[in-house]
Amino acid sequence: MENILDYILDQLKNLTAIDSPSGFTHEVTGYTVRQLTDLGYSPRLTNKGCVICDLGGEGEPLILSAHIDTLGGMVAEVKGNGRLRITGVGGLNANNCETETCRVHTREGKVYEGTLQMNSPSVHVNGDYSKQSRNFNEMEIVLDENTKTKDETLALGISVGDFVCFDPRTVITKSGYIKSRFLDDKLSVAILLGLAKNIKDMKLALKRKVYIFITVYEEVGHGASGALPPDAVEIISVDMGCVGGSLSCTERMVSICAKDSRGPYDYTVTSNLIRCAKEEGLDYAVDIYPYYGSDADAALSAGYDLRHGLIGPGVYASHGYERSHVDGVSNTLKLLMKYIKQN
Repeated sequence: MENILDYILDQLKNLTAIDSPSGFTHEVTGYTVRQLTDLGYSPRLTNKGCVICDLGGEGEPLILSAHIDTLGGMVAEVKGNGRLRITGVGGLNANNCETETCRVHTREGKVYEGTLQMNSPSVHVNGDYSKQSRNFNEMEIVLDENTKTKDETLALGISVGDFVCFDPRTVITKSGYIKSRFLDDKLSVAILLGLAKNIKDMKLALKRKVYIFITVYEEVGHGASGALPPDAVEIISVDMGCVGGSLSCTERMVSICAKDSRGPYDYTVTSNLIRCAKEEGLDYAVDIYPYYGSDADAALSAGYDLRHGLIGPGVYASHGYERSHVDGVSNTLKLLMKYIKQN
């Protein structure tokens, strides 16, 4: 298991290093396809750009879904001062990315660096610094280029519609904590890659057919709304487990969601997940997520007749600079292994 955990953490570092807000995922899905191919599988891309991979097995086909798209931004205006006003992609919150380093990807393939700042970010100049609202109309991307006018910025090839991608700042501490933007949901993608590797390494004969389905538009609501394997009878979203408030999950646990903002998950699936967690002696929590929707929800909303569930490693400070722990990764992987071996 230790080697698999090292593999998962390496994959996480590689995945978070690839910019991939919703709608700009071609590079990261290509990377994922190569990793699965190197493991001996035959993954393919759907027309929409999702990654689907058959891990083998017979009977009662199960989909394990995670999303590889992240929050991000898009240029909404090239301002007169040469700086950029952006609009969020997904649930990006301006409060959570103030002063963050970012990259602007042009349609011609050029990449420019910059920083998201308030329109007047110097305390020694702006007497209303503390009162100023943090929203994208009051903030701007300051490019690390010698540009002071709209025309000079346009001459760089930057234009409205270009993607703006924020630095993940991935760190794994000696105490096992994992800190990074976009653990939601690249940590779960890395776990599914670890699961695929573990199946190969163990030469595991699965008792049911298992698919990995990596989606690319989850953060905007329609990740798993199409192109699911037609023989599947069940889907489990492997996404971030919520940590905070009155919830009982911590970063060191695997979270099993009984209900989110769209309603309860399948009773039998959730009960089986809890049973597996108990039988394995895992550190787990069962919680209700108040402000959450998953790819499993999207699949059912699209009309798929599937039993559905939701699990994931505990992630603190969601949609900001997030934190999880290696123990949460281990508990999630062990729960998935137990589930696919027993069902």
